[in-house]
Amino acid sequence: MPTQISLHDVSKSYADRLLLEGVSLSIRPGDRVGIVGENGAGKSTLLRIIAGIERPDEGRAVLSADGGIGYLGQTPDLPPDCTVRDAIDAALAELGDIERQLRSLESGLGSAGADRLDEYGDLLTLFELRGGYEADARVAKALHGLGLEALDHDRRLGSLSGGEQARLGLACLIAASPEVMLLDEPTNHLDATALDWLEDALLAHRGTVLAVSHDRLFLQRIATAIVEVDADRRDLVRYGEGYGTFVATKAAARRRWEQDHAQWCDEIDRLTEYAAGTAHGIAQGRLMKDNNKMAYDRDRGRVQSSVSSRVRNAQERLRRLRAEPVPRPPEPLRFRAAPGVGGAEGTLVRLDGVRVGDRLAVDSLTVGAGERLLVHGANGAGKTTLLRVLAGVTEPDSGTVVRRGRIGFLAQEIPVSRPAEPLLTAFGRGLTGDAEELTALLLSYGLFRERDLQVPVGALSAGQHRRLALARLLARPADLLLLDEPTNHLALALVEELEEALTTWPGALVVVSHDRLLRRRFAGRPYEIRDGRPALVPC
Repeated sequence: MPTQISLHDVSKSYADRLLLEGVSLSIRPGDRVGIVGENGAGKSTLLRIIAGIERPDEGRAVLSADGGIGYLGQTPDLPPDCTVRDAIDAALAELGDIERQLRSLESGLGSAGADRLDEYGDLLTLFELRGGYEADARVAKALHGLGLEALDHDRRLGSLSGGEQARLGLACLIAASPEVMLLDEPTNHLDATALDWLEDALLAHRGTVLAVSHDRLFLQRIATAIVEVDADRRDLVRYGEGYGTFVATKAAARRRWEQDHAQWCDEIDRLTEYAAGTAHGIAQGRLMKDNNKMAYDRDRGRVQSSVSSRVRNAQERLRRLRAEPVPRPPEPLRFRAAPGVGGAEGTLVRLDGVRVGDRLAVDSLTVGAGERLLVHGANGAGKTTLLRVLAGVTEPDSGTVVRRGRIGFLAQEIPVSRPAEPLLTAFGRGLTGDAEELTALLLSYGLFRERDLQVPVGALSAGQHRRLALARLLARPADLLLLDEPTNHLALALVEELEEALTTWPGALVVVSHDRLLRRRFAGRPYEIRDGRPALVPC
């Protein structure tokens, strides 16, 4: 089968940061490829290079698709003054152009020659392959499937929320049905119903799909192959049998890393002990034979020379080992409990008669020490508003909120108020300790590498902003954690670690999440915001 997308020795860097170095990749028509990797590794950059939006510094990218190319970025880029109808029309513009050409050709088909008939036949085939006759129906289905069926088509795009803009962009792309779809985090902002619809739509798509995603169930279901952007090697690694192969291979790599680190430590200890004195004892205590002092001194010199040579070899081996250390794998994430957490009693937060505009109405809600709540519901139901009220970020229009103890809050959207501030400075704001102590603390989480510490916050990716917010949360002891979509933008391995950290967390916990695996594994009280009126009711 021919290659539809190919990269040939592609390299790409930003400023002095090299992301991709001499990478190559081939993707066949009809492949559905999941792109994964650490935050900031270059996944979005890779997708933009394939889409032709960015050019590589070296090498070339080739994409062949007569049926069109559709790209959906991680952040919506919709003109704020345009309407929803304008966005839909723009998405279907190519199909509209083809249809107009067909109508123009049809008027002269009675007297047309063979060339004109062939042109018409080719255009008609392309129009039918792209589902041109069903385009309007696909728009309606996509808007309904993504929870936007009630959206006024005359509404200005600038008045939509970020989540609504993202879902509208996705609906437009699915409705346009290009042969190649390039999707950057398409599952963000989608509830369970919308996720199911999107997966079914992509499985039914007859073309090629490349999707950057951190959604594990999404990758399990739609991906025929996984491509990892390896941040350390600046390379691409393909796992041809999908997500299961990727997970098994990464787990084996972690075990090898742990074994290699243990072996490196053992060898360092052995050689250090040897060089420090073990070898010197080889000739100690040997008795002089036949009172032959000359022979005794000669033999002792040979032994000492041999020992000295072996000690020098051990010291040289030590030098080489220490020059190329095998670092310890980062410890699993652990949230810090405030003193007394686990034995604390009583209510930490209580809401009575709380109203926030037409977004939230909670008659009564309490969160006690050690209690665990999972809040879910359709997009726009008021989940984020609820967490912001619990955290004290949003003041209700009416009602009372009583809080006790320390509260840690991970917001869904991470604002950047000081873009020029270095990452380490942003992490340490409000924390005690000097630069060396803060560096050690931040690096201990395994969320950043030392080379990242002086990167300006404004240059970080969305996933790295998420990691920074998570690191600040980890550094502060708390009685209650409030987490709004905690797995958004995080790499797959980190999501697994975060889930384990939440499982072992002894304090109180309120989570809003669309992550289906997290929800399946969550042990605690489920609450859903539903029934039109955004009131909190037990499932």
